[in-house]
Amino acid sequence: MFFHQDATFEQLSIHRVGNKAQDEFYILSDEPVDLSNDEVLPDLLMQYFMKPFAKANEVYRFYHPNDDLQLNEVYYFAKQYFDAKISFHEMSQQLSKHLYEVSEHPKIKAGEVYVVALKNVQIEGEEHDAIGVFKSENKEAYLKVYPNAGGFQLDYEQEAININKLDKGVVIVNVEEEEGYKVLVVDQTNQSEAVYWKDDFLKIKTRNDNFQQTGNFMKVYKNFVTEKLDDTFELEKADKIDLLNRSMDYFKSKETFDQKEFEEEVIGNPDAISLFKSYQQNFEEEFDSPFQTNFEIASPAVKKMSSAYKSVIKLDKNFHIYVHGKREYLETGFDEDKGMNYYKLYFENES
Repeated sequence: MFFHQDATFEQLSIHRVGNKAQDEFYILSDEPVDLSNDEVLPDLLMQYFMKPFAKANEVYRFYHPNDDLQLNEVYYFAKQYFDAKISFHEMSQQLSKHLYEVSEHPKIKAGEVYVVALKNVQIEGEEHDAIGVFKSENKEAYLKVYPNAGGFQLDYEQEAININKLDKGVVIVNVEEEEGYKVLVVDQTNQSEAVYWKDDFLKIKTRNDNFQQTGNFMKVYKNFVTEKLDDTFELEKADKIDLLNRSMDYFKSKETFDQKEFEEEVIGNPDAISLFKSYQQNFEEEFDSPFQTNFEIASPAVKKMSSAYKSVIKLDKNFHIYVHGKREYLETGFDEDKGMNYYKLYFENES
């Protein structure tokens, strides 16, 4: 759903935000950070900021309780920047001040706030500009070992940041402005005080539209067939491909998804249906992404997922069998004389 491999940093500003309830203050930098002469740091920052979003399946939108998006501070300043009405650095300062104002729970930790301008982030198959806002709250001690006078010297960094552990982050994608943009969120803190990031700072709600419902369901079903069914059922590769082909035919031929209908027409087996429901529920809980039992099927999402639905059986390095339907015309066996497995295919015409 979200890809950052081709994304690039345009600008970066760093500020520090304290806990307002503890009478800590914020510190705003005077200008953005210059990364133009550093060949290593941009890649490290990209890993730190963007890698956690690889599992961000849920897409959000900004909102405001009064139904006026202009009253949502993050939306307002992001829009001002996207519309070229304020500079990037001014926007980053305003967002940091807003974050400070909502940091009123006594357990909220102070930390650095990184605001970045991004180009070529890809979401749902399209590339867009975006803004990233990230906060680092937890520091770790790191050891450094380096050669010295025929041996090695040991040193440490007491308050360092682990680039594999982003605490909080949000990516605001410059698309669907009138609906509140497309927003992706990461929050690794589970304590009750952590809700300030989503609820107080960002004020976001689940987008969860037909595109996302379609894509997520097809992804979960595909993973279920390829990874989970083997735990309970003995299936040949052709059987799995048949299950995937049947699901793809369903999504291509129907206008509306109905969960019960899908289970009966595509899965069929009651035990497999029960297993799939459990697998689906685990996905909903892990990614906080509930499925609807009925929704309109989004054709662009089906087209996007079709490339992930593999219908090929690879036999050694000699043959590839593409299975597009008619599972009953495909048989497998073992030849005792040759000591090899074989496939037998039935067909009416050769082209």
